[in-house]
Amino acid sequence: MAHPTSLHNNDAPARSSSTASQWLLHRLGMLPVLVVLYLLFYALTIYLSGDGSSNFATAENTMNILRQVAINLVLAAGMTFVILTAGIDLSVGSVLAVSAVLGMQVSLSAAPGWSIPMFIVSGLLMGMVNGAMVAFLNINAFVVTLGTMTAFRGAAYLLADGTTVLNNDIPSFEWIGNGDFLHVPWLIWVAVAVVLLSWVILRKTVLGMHIYAIGGNLQAARLTGIRVGLVLLFVYSISGLFSGLAGAMSASRLYGANGNWGSGYELDAIAAVVLGGTSLMGGVGTIWGTVVGALIIGVMNNGLTILGLSSFWQYVAKGAVIVLAVILDKWRQKDATQ
Repeated sequence: MAHPTSLHNNDAPARSSSTASQWLLHRLGMLPVLVVLYLLFYALTIYLSGDGSSNFATAENTMNILRQVAINLVLAAGMTFVILTAGIDLSVGSVLAVSAVLGMQVSLSAAPGWSIPMFIVSGLLMGMVNGAMVAFLNINAFVVTLGTMTAFRGAAYLLADGTTVLNNDIPSFEWIGNGDFLHVPWLIWVAVAVVLLSWVILRKTVLGMHIYAIGGNLQAARLTGIRVGLVLLFVYSISGLFSGLAGAMSASRLYGANGNWGSGYELDAIAAVVLGGTSLMGGVGTIWGTVVGALIIGVMNNGLTILGLSSFWQYVAKGAVIVLAVILDKWRQKDATQ
C-alpha cells in the first residue's frame, strides 16, 4: 500500500497536467482542433496527389472555404444569442427559406428595390413570433421552434408553389452573393459585420450582460430586475433577422429560392455554436468561439469533398465532431463546478 505522502506527491504532477490542459481548453477553445484539422487535410491531399502538390491549402480554396462558411456563420451568430440564454432555435433554416422565396418574388415585382427589406423584415417577424411564444407564453423553446420549423417550411413551399423562384436580373442585391470588395467576396464582409455587431452587443452593452445572466440563472436574473421577457424576445428576433439576411445571401448567390432552401442548416448552425464552446446549458460562450466552430465545419466539408468522400460520410464525420464537442462541454461544466 502506498504511503499517503507519496500518493500526494504523485498526484501533484497529474493535477498540474490536468490544470494546464483545462487552462488551454478555456483559453484557446477549439482553435487547436481547427489548426490540426487544416494541417491533416493538407497532408492527406499531398499524400493522395502522388506528386507532392495539394489542392486544399491554396489561396483560392481557402477563399472558397470562407465563402462557404459565411452563410452558416450568419445563422450561427443568431443561434449564439439564443443558446446563451439556454434556448434553441430549430427554425432558422425554414426562416431562411421563407425569406429567400419572398425576397425573390419581390425582385420579380414592380418594386425590386424592396427585396432586401423583405428578406430582413420577414426574418425579423418570424423570429419575433418565436420569441413571443417563448418569452410571454412560457412555452419551451424546443417545442416552439420545432413547430415553427415545420410551419415555416410549409409556408415556404406554398409561397414558391412547389417550384423554384428564379431571377437572373437582381441588380439590387446581386452584389451580396456574387460581388466583391477589395478582392474579398461581399459574403465574407457581411459575415464579418454580423460577427462584429454580435460581439459589440454581447460584450459591450448592458443587454449582452443580461443575456449571459439569463442563461446563467433565470430565476436570479428575474429577482435582480432584468426584464427577461423582453431580452428573450430580442434574442429570438435577432436570430430571425440574421436568418433573413442569410436568405438574401443564399438567394443572391444562386439567383433563386425554393421551399427546400436551408433544409438542415439549423444543424450546422447549432454545431458551430456548440463546437465553439457555447454551453447548451446557457450563460457560457463567445461569438469568436462560434467563428472557430463554423470554420471547423467549413474545413471538414471542403476537405472531405476534395478527398472524394460522399456526403453520407460527411454527415457521419460531422456528427462525430459534434459528439466530441458535447463531451468537451461536459468536461468544462464539471471543471467549473469543482
